[in-house]
Amino acid sequence: MRNLRKFKDTLLEDLKNPEYARVYLSVALEEYEKDKNTAAFLTAVRDIAKANGGLTKLAERTHLNRQNLYKALSEEGNPSFGTIETVLQGLGYRLSVEPIKDDGVHYKRA
Repeated sequence: MRNLRKFKDTLLEDLKNPEYARVYLSVALEEYEKDKNTAAFLTAVRDIAKANGGLTKLAERTHLNRQNLYKALSEEGNPSFGTIETVLQGLGYRLSVEPIKDDGVHYKRA
């Protein structure tokens, strides 16, 4: 019988690599842009936190209340922009802005 590792165990091991975690977050954010599924993005953030010491350690690094952090990053969570920024910084990342690839939609400046 083969000894197979569980997907989640493998994922968490891979997410210890900062570049792998960055790509994982980027894909989750791209998916959010398509379907507005906040839960999937928050799951990605939780996975990266878990791979790097867990939410308790993240709460310590960010000086956020642990219970509030668990709630904000839950599937039903609705964290503020500031909380997301703080959490991402605590994980070693930051939000950035980049141009949208030309999809034929152009926005006029006011």
